[in-house]
Amino acid sequence: MEVLRYAAALGRPALTRMVEDALCAAELRAAGGAVPTPFARELIMAAHRTGRRTAIVSNNSAAACTAYLTAHGLERFVHPIVGRAYADPARMKPDPAPVLAAMRELDAEPGECVLIGDSVSDVTAARRAGVAAIAYANKPGKAGRLAAADVVVHGIDRIVAAVEAT
Repeated sequence: MEVLRYAAALGRPALTRMVEDALCAAELRAAGGAVPTPFARELIMAAHRTGRRTAIVSNNSAAACTAYLTAHGLERFVHPIVGRAYADPARMKPDPAPVLAAMRELDAEPGECVLIGDSVSDVTAARRAGVAAIAYANKPGKAGRLAAADVVVHGIDRIVAAVEAT
C-alpha cells in the first residue's frame, strides 16, 4: 500500500495506475492461498443466521476480496464489498469514504453499523464515519495501538458469541 501512496504522491497518474494494476494482480494471486482468520467464517455465518448484513470495507481491491470469499464459499453472505478506489490511495482507510460507501449501499445509518478491523486505519475510518469500532488485536502489543476502538478483542470468537447472543 505504501508503494501505491508513494507513486500517487509523485503526481504521475500513469505510474500510479501501473502500481495499482500490479498490486491488484498480486492481491488476486494471494487471495487464492490466503489463510482464513480464525472464526471469521463463523462470524459471517452468525451474522447471516441472526439477520444481520455483512459488508467488507478493505484497502485491498474488491476483486481480491471477492476472490477470497468465493474460494471459501462465502460470497453470497457478504454484500457490498467496497475495496480500494482505483489508483486513488487518498480515499483508502483511514479516510471514511469506503465506510460511508458501504453504508450507502446498505442504506444504513452510522448507529446501525459496526466496523471490525485489525488496524489503526480501520479504527480511524470508523470514528470518522461515526461508526462503532471493534478492534481485533491479533498480535502481541497491538491492543494498545487499537485502544481508540469501542472494544478491543483478542479473538473473533468473542464477537461470534456476542452476535449469537443478541
